[in-house]
Amino acid sequence: MVGRWRGDGRGRWAEARFDYLEELDFVHAGKPQLMYQQRTRAGDDGRPLHAERGFWRVAGEGVELVIAQGIGVAEISLARWNGDHTLAASSSSLQVTPSAKRVTGVARTYEIRGDVLLCTLAMSTDGGELLAHLEARLERVG
Repeated sequence: MVGRWRGDGRGRWAEARFDYLEELDFVHAGKPQLMYQQRTRAGDDGRPLHAERGFWRVAGEGVELVIAQGIGVAEISLARWNGDHTLAASSSSLQVTPSAKRVTGVARTYEIRGDVLLCTLAMSTDGGELLAHLEARLERVG
C-alpha cells in the first residue's frame, strides 16, 4: 500500500449524492507502521471536502488504524486482512469534539487489485445503523 493513490469516488449523505476526488498517501514510518493521509475534493468545483491523518500499525495478524479527522472525530479501528487483498476495519473507539457531528461507528474496506485500490466507508451517527457513505476507485500514482 506504500505510495500515493488518486482517483474518483461517489458518496451519499442522507438523500444527497455527490462525486468527489480522493488522494491517499501511505508512507513507511519505520517500525511496523505506515503514516496515512487522506484528502478529498468536490468533483464539480475542486473545493476541499474532508481530510484525515494518522497511522496504520501492524498488531499481530491485524492492523490498528489511529486516525484524526478534520471534522472533529478521533477514530481507532481494528482491521484484519480477508484473504490476501482486502483489509476490513471497524471502529473500536470514537471520540468527537464538542462541535462535531456525533459519529458512533465507522467501517472501512480497502481492496488492492494490482495498481488499483478500491475503498469503501460506512458510517453511523447518533447511534444509528452503519450506512454506506463513500466508495472510491484509486490508482497508484507514486
